[in-house]
Amino acid sequence: MLNRLPKLRLMLVISIVLLIIAGCGNKNNNSGANAEPSKSTASESASTSPEASPSPEQTGYIPKELTVQFVPSQNAETLEAKAKPLEKLLSDALGIPVKVSVSTDYNTIIEAMQSKKVDVGFLPPNTYVQAKEMGAAEVILQAQRFGVNDDNGQPTTELADSYKSMIIVRADSDIKTLADLKGKKIAWQSATSSAGFVYPAVELKKAGVDPNTDVTGIELKGHDKGVLAVLNGDADAAAIFQDARNIVLKDVPDVFEKTRVLHFTTPIPNDTISVRSDMNKEWITKIQDAFISLGTNEESRKIIFEIYSHQGYAKSTDSNFDSVREYAKALQ
Repeated sequence: MLNRLPKLRLMLVISIVLLIIAGCGNKNNNSGANAEPSKSTASESASTSPEASPSPEQTGYIPKELTVQFVPSQNAETLEAKAKPLEKLLSDALGIPVKVSVSTDYNTIIEAMQSKKVDVGFLPPNTYVQAKEMGAAEVILQAQRFGVNDDNGQPTTELADSYKSMIIVRADSDIKTLADLKGKKIAWQSATSSAGFVYPAVELKKAGVDPNTDVTGIELKGHDKGVLAVLNGDADAAAIFQDARNIVLKDVPDVFEKTRVLHFTTPIPNDTISVRSDMNKEWITKIQDAFISLGTNEESRKIIFEIYSHQGYAKSTDSNFDSVREYAKALQ
């Protein structure tokens, strides 16, 4: 029995060693099992890293066809006919089809941009501010026009990024001041039109005449129609952009003799070219370049002048329209 003791000890030692080896093997196997998910997690982390995400230039709406819409500052059918040549000019510059249209009024263009049915809108200042507040549009360009001589309504030779609104009456009218408009009939444009309502209405209010209760308002679609309303006796006065009488000059050669300016407003920032709020950044630059190029060519400059008396376009930012917001607040 004493002789068997060393053998038993040896077998015990071997058993212990085998158990230790088996335990190490299981530990290694478990480590291997845990290593795979770790590898997967690392892979997932890499796939969501900033380097793998699209750049800002790659995000946003990329148009296959660009829809451009104008507000009806004059007869809609006439305006659309004048704007149609822009389809080919812009299509050639951008490399995609371009469709031009005129909105039924100042509000529908905001709705169309908000619902993504219109990509680019020619928005007057107040219309732009309203569209911006609704998250429908971002300004990218501001129109440039020649200034207007206050004395004769004819253009100057200097480009300006602002304009005035004016209230006109018949030349033989007994209306001499803004206060005299109390109880009279005024031809307005849309309630979001800067020159056709907001600015003149605020300045009327400052003169002690409430534009909502102290006068009878007639809403028209087109500043030319405002001029004609005064000429025809359908309104005692009309709020128009300076100097919209030139629009009807061909049909009414003596329009300047038959009417006079009662009041000029403070300067208003020029109209915007705005894009839908989700427009791709690279495409914003392309659209800016395409419109700016229209003002550098004699033929295309004639087209944009016929539409809205624009001479060209310059890049713009939202802060340029803070004064518009102040006037809109004063009207409330």
